[in-house]
Amino acid sequence: MKLTLFDLDHTLLNGDSDVLWCDFLIRQGVLEHASFAARNADMDQRYQAGTVGLEEFANFYVGTLAGRTRRDWEPLRQEFLATTIVPRIGPAALDLVNRHLDAADLVVMTTATNRFITELTAIYFGIEHLIATEPQMEEGRFTGRTTGTLNMREGKVTRLHAWLKGCGHRFKDFDSTAYSDSINDLPLLKAVHQAIAVNPDAQLHAKAQARGWPILRLKH
Repeated sequence: MKLTLFDLDHTLLNGDSDVLWCDFLIRQGVLEHASFAARNADMDQRYQAGTVGLEEFANFYVGTLAGRTRRDWEPLRQEFLATTIVPRIGPAALDLVNRHLDAADLVVMTTATNRFITELTAIYFGIEHLIATEPQMEEGRFTGRTTGTLNMREGKVTRLHAWLKGCGHRFKDFDSTAYSDSINDLPLLKAVHQAIAVNPDAQLHAKAQARGWPILRLKH
């Protein structure tokens, strides 16, 4: 059996979903530009460098949802997908995913971004299975905090094993492949049989060269 894992941001998507979501909310007037834009840019820069704390990163972005219900957010979420996400998904990314779907691989999107922001993107790609950071809900409203193990760094491996177990599978029974751009995904890339660096950042590029991993230049 073949298991294929796709990171989302900067791998299949030309950009970072969290950062794009915040920029979108600023344009919509939901977030104030003067107080939020610089914090958003700083968070993105530190994530790319692999220096940001996991809780700080996750709660910063999930915090944008706080106080509203899924229904409250849905019109904006749909507009975000159509106007911001889809234009940043190129034919090459769609073709890559489709090749694995057509081969009947078990295809999973695994992303540090929260589920509410990314589940429509997974659907757009035709990917049924999504492992993402989970936003906490209380009385039907987002609290602005996360729940469970964050789907980041080593957490991606932990969450993958837990998800497979819940599906009645074992990781060791699969011929596994993972695609990612980021040094943050090094634990996942080291865990699979075949790691593929996609448009890698400088740190991952060096690791990929040292380990002999393929480097894919995916045009967005």
